[in-house]
Formats: sequence, structure tokens, C-alpha cells
Amino acid sequence: MPEFSKPIPAITPEMREFFDGARAGRLMVQKCDGCGKLRFPADDLCSKCNSTASRWVPVSGRGEIFSFNIMHQVYHPAFAGQVPYAVVVVELEEGCKFVSNLLGVKPHDIKCGMQVEVTFEKLSDEVSMPKFRLRAAK
Repeated sequence: MPEFSKPIPAITPEMREFFDGARAGRLMVQKCDGCGKLRFPADDLCSKCNSTASRWVPVSGRGEIFSFNIMHQVYHPAFAGQVPYAVVVVELEEGCKFVSNLLGVKPHDIKCGMQVEVTFEKLSDEVSMPKFRLRAAK
């Protein structure tokens, strides 16, 4: 069986600051200059106030599992060895939601409300992707 490499996202001009932040270990989201709403992924227009002015800001990377889906079907051959795997929606402490993966937890053990924090997986010299792990108890 041929070996497939995982796809790596293209760094577009709209997402450059996000990828620069991730490479440096910072989770970045857009903040509307009109109303302050945080959003991800990048968009030209704020869904709350319709402003076109925004900037990238760092966020804590802490949050909780809002929702998740366990993938049992192989959608790309590079992920065949990982099935089943979970795609999670993390609601960050700052309020916006982020789609990613949860590391270190078996897919069927994931529960909504789990407290998580960001970590970064280096895919290439240019691209690191935010993933999440359970937050250590205080």
C-alpha cells in the first residue's frame, strides 16, 4: 500500500498572521474593530456589526469541548490509520469557537465540557497547527 502524506494547509494572505502565530506557539483569532467580536476563521465581514475592519489578536488557548464528532469513514488516505478519530469544537474562554483535534483522549472517551488547552503540531517549517489537550488540574 502506498504511503500518503497528510495534507498541509496553504498559507493565504488572509491567514498569514494566524500561521505566523501558530509557528511561534500563539493561538490567533480575528477581532472586529467595530464591535470587538472575536472570530475564526478569517472573514472579510463581521457577522455581528458588518464592519470590514479587523485585526489579529492572541487568545489564551484555554476552553472547553463544546461539541465533537467521531469520524469512522476514511475521507483521505493519509488518515486511514487514525480512524476512528475525533474532530472537536472548542469554545475558547474568550467566546469564539475553534475546530480542531483533541490529543491524548480516545475518541469514545471525549465528553462535552472537558477543559482543554492549546498545543501546536509542527507539520512543516512553515506550518504548525493548533491541537488541544486536556488541561492539567489546578
